[in-house]
Amino acid sequence: MTGAASAQARPTAQIGSSPNPVDQYTRPPFDRQTQAVPGLAGKMVPRPDHGETSYKGSGRLAGRKALVTGGDSGIGCAAAIAFAREGADVAIGYLPFEEADAAEVLALIRAEGRKAVAVPGDIREQAFCEAMVATAVRELGGLDILVNNAGAQQSVADLVDLTAEQFDTTFKTNVYAPFWITKAALPHLKPRASIIITASVQAFNPSANLIDYSQTKAANVAFAKSLAKQLGPKGIRVNAVAPGPFWTALQPSGGQSQDKLVTFGADTPLGRPGQPAEIAPLYMTLASAEAIYSSRQVFGASGGTGVD
Repeated sequence: MTGAASAQARPTAQIGSSPNPVDQYTRPPFDRQTQAVPGLAGKMVPRPDHGETSYKGSGRLAGRKALVTGGDSGIGCAAAIAFAREGADVAIGYLPFEEADAAEVLALIRAEGRKAVAVPGDIREQAFCEAMVATAVRELGGLDILVNNAGAQQSVADLVDLTAEQFDTTFKTNVYAPFWITKAALPHLKPRASIIITASVQAFNPSANLIDYSQTKAANVAFAKSLAKQLGPKGIRVNAVAPGPFWTALQPSGGQSQDKLVTFGADTPLGRPGQPAEIAPLYMTLASAEAIYSSRQVFGASGGTGVD
C-alpha cells in the first residue's frame, strides 16, 4: 500500500514453506500509532504483509468470480490477492477514503492477468450494498464467491462511553451489511458457490473493551450457520472464519487502545499477531472445490488462542 511507513512485516520464508510460526513475522512491542477511522494499511508501522510477494497460486480458482468486501487492506486484501493468483476475477468493495490502499490491490489483481473491479461506497447503506453486488455481477459476468469481510471495530473501555451512534455503526457495518449483500447476491449464486463471512474469536471469547463488536461477531457466526442449513440443498456452501489478533488497519484506527496496540498479539501462544497473508490460504480453500464438503463451519486462525 502507498504511504509513509518506514518498515514492513516481512516473512522469513514464503507461506507454505513450513517456517517456525513463532519467528515468521514481527513480534511486539509495536510503535504507538494513531489513524483516523477506517485507517490505511500503507500508513502502518510495520506495514502488514497481504501476500504481495509471499502468496504463490496454482490455479485452484480458475475461471471463478469473487466479490470481497473490505478488499482494500487487511484480511480482505489478502483474500483478494490469493483469489487472483489462483485464477479468479475479483471485485472489491471499500470506502472511498481507502482509495490509496485499494488502488494497489487492484493493480496486483490485474498483474495476474485477472479482471479487477473497484466498487467504492459505504456498506452501511442498503442501496449501496445492492448496487455493489449488481456492479460486481455485471462487470465480472457472474458471481461464484462472496466474502463478507468488511467490519467496524472501536475500543471503548466503559459501557457508559459507548455511544448509540457507534453501536449503530458497528451493527450496520458488521450485521446489516452482510445480510443486505448476501440477499442481493443469492439470485446470482449457483451450485458450487461459496459464501464466507469474517467473524472473530470475539464471538466466543469477547474482550471487555469490544462489547458492541463482539456481539456482531456472534451474530455473524449464527448467520453463517443458519444460512448454511438453508442453502445446503441448493449446493451453496456457507462458512465463517474466526480470526484472532491480526495486524490490520482496524487496530491503529481505534480498534485497540494505544497501550494494547503496543503489545498486540503478545498474549497468544505464538507471541505475535497474525499477518493477513497467513490467513489468506484458509479463505482460498473455503472458496475452492477442495472444501466442497465443508459447510456451516467456523474455522479459527488465532495464533493458538483457539475458538471456544
